[in-house]
Parts: sequence; C-alpha cells; structure tokens
Amino acid sequence: MRHCLALALLVAASACGSRPAPVAGEPGRETQAGEPRPVRVLRGKAVWYGSKWHGRRTASGERFNKRAMTAAHRSLPFGTLIRVVNLDNQRSVIVRVNDRGPYGRDRSRIVDVSEAAARALGFRSRGSARVKIEVLASREPRSAREAPARRRRK
Repeated sequence: MRHCLALALLVAASACGSRPAPVAGEPGRETQAGEPRPVRVLRGKAVWYGSKWHGRRTASGERFNKRAMTAAHRSLPFGTLIRVVNLDNQRSVIVRVNDRGPYGRDRSRIVDVSEAAARALGFRSRGSARVKIEVLASREPRSAREAPARRRRK
C-alpha cells in the first residue's frame, strides 16, 4: 500500500513540471517528501577520491568507478544509502557505501566520496568540504553465498 501511495505521488509531481521527480533512495538523486527519515546524522569533513583508484577493487569486492555515486565509510555496512550535504552550499546527493575509509590521523574526515559525488556537491576543485551525512537505509548483511568471489594467491 505504501508503495502505491509513493508511486501516485511521484506521478503527480512529475506531471507538474518538466523535470522528472527524484526517486527516493536512488544513489545520486536528491529526494523530496516521502523519503525515509535519517537513522543517524553525522557532521565532519568529506574528501573525494578518483582516477588513482578507478577500476581497483573496493573493500566490498566491487570495482571502484569514479563516475558512480559511491562513498567510503569506516563502519557503515556496505550498501547503506547516505545523503551527503555540503554545508557551504547546501547541495546534497545520495550515495551508496561500498568501500572503507577515510584512513589517516585526521578524525574530522568522516566520509570519502567518489569524484562524481564531489562534483555534484561542488567541492571537487577544493578537495574537501564540511558536510553532514544522514544515514537513510542500511542493507542486511550478505550471506556467504552472495559474497563476491575472492581470488586466491598462488
């Protein structure tokens, strides 16, 4: 029932303007009313990573794509959707956690975002920004069967 209501609201909203209505929970798209409330809110600094890691395996086992709306966080489960809000310009995007980090002694850094997310948030050229992250949804842990295959070293 809840899905039918959400679909009806999306159809009505998209009919009002030329721009399609954002989809709640879809990485990279801003969301509007009807989205899940944040489970947790954190504030700190975000940095971005891109070309050097493009194509390499992330901690979740998938390949890093600098053009995808993804992020690295120290402890949130892989697949968790978070909204990252740049506190300097109020731009926001929804990204999916698929890697671990940020690493280093600077504990004010709370999230590393992909290059595409940094561009959308407006801090790619600066390298970092003061942000607020809102944890929107957490995926259930994967079973051993669903885990990505690991290569064995010879």
